[in-house]
Amino acid sequence: MIDNLSLALTHGLMLLAAFLLLRRPDLDREDAAPPERKKKRSGWGKRGA
Repeated sequence: MIDNLSLALTHGLMLLAAFLLLRRPDLDREDAAPPERKKKRSGWGKRGA
């Protein structure tokens, strides 16, 4: 009983997440993506520091 309940619950939550993600209006628009940011290098590993 618990196995079936846990399987149904987890699969139901995954279906809900997929449904909500597929319903997003910005899914099919490329202009809705945020611009890419350049990664800043950290100070770790610098020579002579």
